[in-house]
Amino acid sequence: MEYLFVLVVGLAAGTLGGVVGTGSSIVLMPVLVLLFGARQAVPIMAIAAIMGNAGRVIAWRRDIDWRACLAYCATAVPGAVLGASLLLAIPPGVAELALGVFFLSLIPLRRWLARRSFRLTRLHLALLGGPMGVLTGLVVSTGPMTVPLFTFYGLERGGLLGTEAAASIGMYASKVATFQALGALPAPVVLDGLIVGSSLMAGSFVGRAIVLALTPGAYRTLVDGLMLCSGLTLLWAAVR
Repeated sequence: MEYLFVLVVGLAAGTLGGVVGTGSSIVLMPVLVLLFGARQAVPIMAIAAIMGNAGRVIAWRRDIDWRACLAYCATAVPGAVLGASLLLAIPPGVAELALGVFFLSLIPLRRWLARRSFRLTRLHLALLGGPMGVLTGLVVSTGPMTVPLFTFYGLERGGLLGTEAAASIGMYASKVATFQALGALPAPVVLDGLIVGSSLMAGSFVGRAIVLALTPGAYRTLVDGLMLCSGLTLLWAAVR
């Protein structure tokens, strides 16, 4: 029953990610933390995120801006390795607290970024990729921040969804490799990640069918609501 519940939530999370370009980890991570604990939930989510993002890359492969993706990944990938290494050194209980505070802090930060109407260049993406990579390695997902970054670069709709997903694959792949090298990726965790990832990938294709119907206002409200609910859930898990 636990796996069935995770698959249902994963399908919904994958659909959401396929629509707005983010939200899969925000929705699914609290469930994984409650069922598996933060130490196992993070590598499970990393494996699942690779599959979910791969689904979006396949769905929007013709619209991807590969130059923007490579500029961002040049610094984001090594940053994710550093963040993943730091995560494994965090004492139990602190991980849930850090995740909850991070998600809640993204709400005002994302709104602040949205009010700055300027166009980013590939140089900006490369400079911002490093810190974003560290955060991704440390706190699971920075999708609510990377989506606006690629929006400020000038991407939208399929180009935005596909490019952000391709860049995320690079970070999550380096994160999984770091977990493997540090002995934090046993076979049961890999299997759980593949199971959860299959539902995320399926949801990516469901999301593609409805992406053009989403309004900018609905996107902002949806992302903020997800971060609020997930942040409070993770804080509750840390206190418990």
